[in-house]
Amino acid sequence: MLLEQARNRLEELDKRYQELTDQINDPEFSVDYQRYMTARKAQSEIEDVVLAYRQYKRVEQDVADAKEMLKTAEGEERSFYQEELEKAERKQEELAHQIRLLLLPKDPNDERNVIVEIRPAAGGEEAKLFAAELLRMYMRYAERRKWKVDILSLQETGLGGVQEAVFEIQGKGAYSQLKYEGGVHRVQRVPVTESNGRLQTSTVTVAVLPEAEEVDVELNEDDIIEEVYHSSSAGGQNVQKVATAIRLIHKPTGIVVTCQDERSQLQNRIKARNVLRTRLYEIQRRQQQEERTGARRSQVGTGERSEKIRTYHFPDGRVTDHRIGLTIYNISAVMDGDIQPFIDALITADQAERLKEVAEGNEPAAAKVATARMKS
Repeated sequence: MLLEQARNRLEELDKRYQELTDQINDPEFSVDYQRYMTARKAQSEIEDVVLAYRQYKRVEQDVADAKEMLKTAEGEERSFYQEELEKAERKQEELAHQIRLLLLPKDPNDERNVIVEIRPAAGGEEAKLFAAELLRMYMRYAERRKWKVDILSLQETGLGGVQEAVFEIQGKGAYSQLKYEGGVHRVQRVPVTESNGRLQTSTVTVAVLPEAEEVDVELNEDDIIEEVYHSSSAGGQNVQKVATAIRLIHKPTGIVVTCQDERSQLQNRIKARNVLRTRLYEIQRRQQQEERTGARRSQVGTGERSEKIRTYHFPDGRVTDHRIGLTIYNISAVMDGDIQPFIDALITADQAERLKEVAEGNEPAAAKVATARMKS
């Protein structure tokens, strides 16, 4: 059942949705393209919750009708209406739950592309080898989702490992899915570099950043040192004759960004600035979150073995996500990019926690946010 407060806000959203629909269908209104597109965007933002609420009201009426018929029904007719009532009540509760989820505040970054950074932490060469495997895992996942992957910076080792990988994933809702992958990933196995067959524990850090747009962060040229150098492959081989690699140093923060994947100096410069802008945006975003919640945690932490979000245990063929206690006994499929079961479970757990906070009055409902937004 929906609480009266939620119902009042839903009625406001329903009214606003109808106003926007009338405007969009007005031929005179559609002449102004900017106003028309603004209205369409505002309508789409509240469409899902409004349509779900309208369906909820229809089912609510079905429940009332069935209860009314049960008052006088007898025999087989009574059994029929009792069954209809139970069916309608189940549907009503399903819709109420769906609406509560739709009313939760949405992460404004959810629809953005992401920049992912992978770096080995504890474990030496074995950590670098696993970093390369995680890079492949995310590329395979993106391929499954039909998303585009663009390598921005890749530093490989002579043994096939990765010292650092920075890449962009472009796809609708990429951040909404991949934001749960940020943290320390732990691997336990006998490394190929281990001669005596001992089990080793290594860690790799993964950072997932919502891609910043130019309007999010304005780069001050006086704050940036740009260096141009010759890019090379692992071990310093195959040095290009033309200097195309770009290194940016942001003086106020000390952030260093390199990009050497493209053969064009201009393309590397554009990509490097995009990464720098994204990292600065992430700093701003975390500062805002910390001011609101007082939290002082980051996705990566120090990279110590104890700070893990997920463990990949090769001898047993299992992968465990420690945040939700989910274990999947198919490590080969996971390493081939089949990580959606973890992501789906993490989204469900996150939604459950946020619903609990709303019920306890610790977080504003999205309807309140949406109502304030549509009045502005």
